[in-house]
Amino acid sequence: MSDETQRPEGRHGIGETSRGVWTFTADVDLLRRLALSGFDWLALDAQHGPVTRADLHAIGRALGDAGTTFTVRVPAVDGPWIGAALDAGAATVVVPSVDGTADAVLAARASRYPPLGDRSWGPFPPLWGALAPDPATANATVQCLVMVETPGALAEVDEIAAAPGVDGLFVGPFDLALGLGTTVDALLDDHTPGNPIGAVVAAAQKHGILVGAFAGTPATARSLRAHGIRCLAVTTDVAVVAEGSRAVLAADDGPPPV
Repeated sequence: MSDETQRPEGRHGIGETSRGVWTFTADVDLLRRLALSGFDWLALDAQHGPVTRADLHAIGRALGDAGTTFTVRVPAVDGPWIGAALDAGAATVVVPSVDGTADAVLAARASRYPPLGDRSWGPFPPLWGALAPDPATANATVQCLVMVETPGALAEVDEIAAAPGVDGLFVGPFDLALGLGTTVDALLDDHTPGNPIGAVVAAAQKHGILVGAFAGTPATARSLRAHGIRCLAVTTDVAVVAEGSRAVLAADDGPPPV
């Protein structure tokens, strides 16, 4: 048997200090190239990107040996979607639209097999000739990150961080700012005692779990690091393509004068 059929697929989750690329495309070639380009993790956005459950099979297969932690932001607190993302080989799920502790518990339980949760058995890797982790290994290595991006989640952030199976908190600064009636800049610039981002970081530290955030740009990443967040999506697939194009055109002097 080949090495591919002997090794279970699946990797440990994203780290406390890490840089990821956030992606919206379902193009497997671009995703694989981004996964091989040096980022610690790649997040596939199935909430705001044109990603269907049918795409997960091809994407999971394409990224199975990339060595970069495959992360999926699912569309909502949705057990079947969480299970499908993990079945495709994701090591980490990021769960949006969490409005309180009850939602966080549902997300955590959907991420693990019994007796720790409600996940149904049905991993994809055997479909392409690879092995999948056994249930106990999968339960031990999966990473469920719940987003803190609503006033409800912020109000219960300490209880959410303490919930069994919640492995981390993930700040969505854009929706959090909208929900709080402020701007992203004002949210990021707020370092007063008890400020919203500081409260998320404090809850994660108190309960010994990871805290991460979507930045999208290096400048926003710097602002979030100033709050103590070191696990960050520092760019997006859209930005990488745009910045790469601009860099090439800026470096090229153009055709010689006629």
